[in-house]
Amino acid sequence: MADRQVTATGKDKDGDIIRLCNSTSLWSPRSKSDVIYDIENGLHRYFVSISYLEDVDIKVVLRDGKKYLRTDPDKTTSNNLDNLPDC
Repeated sequence: MADRQVTATGKDKDGDIIRLCNSTSLWSPRSKSDVIYDIENGLHRYFVSISYLEDVDIKVVLRDGKKYLRTDPDKTTSNNLDNLPDC
């Protein structure tokens, strides 16, 4: 399993996350559906790293019958996928 740091996200017109990115990585960009597959099958770990905080894992969450990606709530919003720069 490879660890993949996420530094940016792609969003659709409604603001939903549709891809994860890291401009310095060969795997980037990666579609939401591929990331969900990778996480659910234990192929890769995706995470957000903010310099002064611990790494925060990206998880697959089911809501209203749909899968989506998110980080767990913590003391800061700087590591939330919605708040990362666009890619």
